[in-house]
Amino acid sequence: MAYSNNFKVNLIVRVLLIFCTCILLVDLFYTESYTLTKVLVGSLLIYEIYVLIKYLDKTNQELAGFLNSIKYDDFTHTYSTKKTGTSMDDLYVQFNNVIKKFREIRAEKEAQHNYLRTIVQHVGIGIITFDKSGEVQIINSTAKSLLGVDLLKNVQQLSSVSEELVNSLLELKTGGRDLMKIEKKGEEVQLAIYAIELMRRDEEFKLISIQNIKSELEEKEMDAWQNLIRVLTHEIMNSVTPISSLAATVETELESQIYADDFKVEDISKDDLSDFHMALQTIHKRSEGLIKFVSDFRNLTRIPIPQLEDILICDLINPILNLLRFDIEQNNIKINLSVEPEQLMVRVDKEQVEQVLINLIKNAIQAMGENDELQKPKEISVCAAVESDDRITVKIKDNGTGIDEEALKKVFIPFFTTKKSGSGIGLSLSKQIMRKHNGNISVQSVVNEGTEFTLSFPR
Repeated sequence: MAYSNNFKVNLIVRVLLIFCTCILLVDLFYTESYTLTKVLVGSLLIYEIYVLIKYLDKTNQELAGFLNSIKYDDFTHTYSTKKTGTSMDDLYVQFNNVIKKFREIRAEKEAQHNYLRTIVQHVGIGIITFDKSGEVQIINSTAKSLLGVDLLKNVQQLSSVSEELVNSLLELKTGGRDLMKIEKKGEEVQLAIYAIELMRRDEEFKLISIQNIKSELEEKEMDAWQNLIRVLTHEIMNSVTPISSLAATVETELESQIYADDFKVEDISKDDLSDFHMALQTIHKRSEGLIKFVSDFRNLTRIPIPQLEDILICDLINPILNLLRFDIEQNNIKINLSVEPEQLMVRVDKEQVEQVLINLIKNAIQAMGENDELQKPKEISVCAAVESDDRITVKIKDNGTGIDEEALKKVFIPFFTTKKSGSGIGLSLSKQIMRKHNGNISVQSVVNEGTEFTLSFPR
C-alpha cells in the first residue's frame, strides 16, 4: 500500500512538472523571449519526459524480473533494501517478502517430498509408478529386491525377469490384481500384484504394489491340506467302517454255516437271508456314498477356464429366479430385486456364474425354511451395482437364521456343511469359480438376523 501511494505521488509530480513546463514553453513562444530561454525550457521538457519514461520503464523491468523469478522458480535473487528515499524501497521490501514466502513454501514442499520418498523407500511392500509408455517414475528398494533388479527405467526391462509379468503390469486396471510366479536366484517367488490408475496434471500413470506372499500361501496351503485330510479321513472312515464291519459279520455267519457238518442250503432261514440282504444293501449304499464323495472331490479339481462374454446382469438373475419360483412360492418368500443401472453388464462365463447364483439363492431359500421360528416375513434381496472402487457386486441377502461365527469361518472349506443333507461342495466350488473370474466371494452373517453373500467382479 505504501509503495502504491508513493508511486502515485511520484507519477503525479512528474506529470505536473511536464504539464507546467509545456505551459511555460508555449507562453515563451507567444511572448518576446530569448531564443536561448526557449531552447533551455524545451530541453528541460525533453529531459522530464525522458526521466518519466525511464522511471516507468525501471518499474516495469523490476516487475518483469520479479515475475520471471516466480515463473522459473528462481528465488535466489534478493532486492536491495537501502533507504534511497524513493518509492522503490517499499517495492523491493515487498518483492523480498514474496520471495521469502516462496522459499519457505518450496522448502516445505521439498521436506514433504523427501519425507514421503523416505517412507516409500522403506515400506515393506514393493511400489512402482510408471506412465502410459512404461517409463518408471518411482521404484522403491523393496520392489527392486523382489524383482531382482538394481535399476529400472522402463517396465519393458522386466522382460528378462518374466514376459508374463510385464504384460500383467501393463494390462492391469484400477482395482485389478494378479498372482505371478517368478524365479529369483533359482528360487520360485510368488508375487501378489495390485494396480490403481491415477491422474497427475492431466497425465495418466499407474501405481503398482507388489508383495511376496509365498510364506502366507504355504501356510494357507498347509492349513487347507490339514482340513482336507481331516475331512477325507472322516468321510472315508464313516463309509469304510460300516462296510468292513458288515462284511465281516456276513463272512463269519456264512463261514459258520458253510463249514458246519450238517450244513444244507435249505437250513438257511428267511430271517438269516433277510439279514444278509440288509447287510449287503447297506454295503451297497455306503459304497455309493463313498463313490459320490470321491466324485464331488474330483469336481473341485476340474473347473474349466471361463469363456467370458458381456452379459446383462438382469439376464443372469431373472432366469434363475424363474427356475426356483416353485421353491420360492412354497416357502412364501418375497424377492427384492435391484439392478442399478438397469442395463448393467458384467463379463463372465454365463454357465459358471449361473451355477454360483443358483447355489447361493438355493442356500438362501433353505435358510428361509428355518425361519418359521423367527416369526417375521421371509425376504431375499438380490442387489447388483457398481461400487466406488469400480468393481461390480452382486449381493444375495436373506433374513433367515444366520450362521454362527465358528461355522462362518469354514463355509468355503470343501465338504464342510451345516446341513444334514448337504455335501459341502457348493460354496467351495463357487469360491473357485469366482477366483477364475478374477473376482471374489465373501459372506457376512448375524445369528437370527440373516446372511449376505457378495460376489465381486472386475469391470
